[in-house]
Amino acid sequence: MERDSLLYKLRRKTQVAARYVLSDETLSKIYYRLVLGKTLHLKDPKTFNEKIQWLKLYYYPNDKNVIKATDKYTARDYIKEKGYGRILNKLIGVWDDVNDINWEQLPSQFVLKCTHGCAYNIVVSNKEEANEKKIKKQLRKWQKEDFGSFNIEIHYSKIKSHRIICEEFLGDVITDYKFFCFNGEPQFIYVSTDLIHDRQAQLGFFTLDGEKIPLKRDDYADIEQMEKPSFFNDMYIAAKDLSQDFPFVRVDFFIANNTFYFAELTFTPGAGMMPFNPDSYDQEWGEMLHIEHLINNEDA
Repeated sequence: MERDSLLYKLRRKTQVAARYVLSDETLSKIYYRLVLGKTLHLKDPKTFNEKIQWLKLYYYPNDKNVIKATDKYTARDYIKEKGYGRILNKLIGVWDDVNDINWEQLPSQFVLKCTHGCAYNIVVSNKEEANEKKIKKQLRKWQKEDFGSFNIEIHYSKIKSHRIICEEFLGDVITDYKFFCFNGEPQFIYVSTDLIHDRQAQLGFFTLDGEKIPLKRDDYADIEQMEKPSFFNDMYIAAKDLSQDFPFVRVDFFIANNTFYFAELTFTPGAGMMPFNPDSYDQEWGEMLHIEHLINNEDA
């Protein structure tokens, strides 16, 4: 479903309204059934998606590091504290209010992002052709939203300051290398291109050795081969270091200018409703994610 479609916007409004009526747990079960056609087992989660659902409901909202690393502005401090300030994209500005953005002082190319959600990005490759009024209107709309309410990703709701940041422009079509890290160990990668343009994007899953995994996302075109850049091992080490504090996190990097940049830390891919094809990978990845000790502590 395209993000600018009327149906998508209506769905979001319905999701926000539903949260006033039903509990987060109940809504998670409903969405899980609607999206994946399965029953969500929260008391004894087995699959990857079930365990991500458990984490997003009961663990991540109470972890200060998760909330700090989810916020696209404070995440920069987290990355610096881990010793990786060198891989941060250049920060041009940060504002609490859209009205404080001085359009004339911005460079000819830049990227604007709201810090409290996903896909709140506006890429400006030519400021002369950009519609300042329209862009600022969109940013104001996003700032008012509670991104965590849409798919019950409560750690987003815990971000108090809905800021806007401006980062350096890295290109119109960006390649992402995303490391799936289980209990502090990178295990798989998915490579994606052109995610800025949403459904035009391509992505593919690979082992750390660069071998193709027969796993597909039916909602995106597949990538058959992965090129391992010369700095791949540096990305792997960075992903491993940045994932140490979390039971699961996907560490995302941008590739540009013959190097890599930190993109974001993603704790709930697909909001815990990631479509697996074949479905057996949901079970296989679930077996790799060890959260039994966290569940036992919650039940104690």
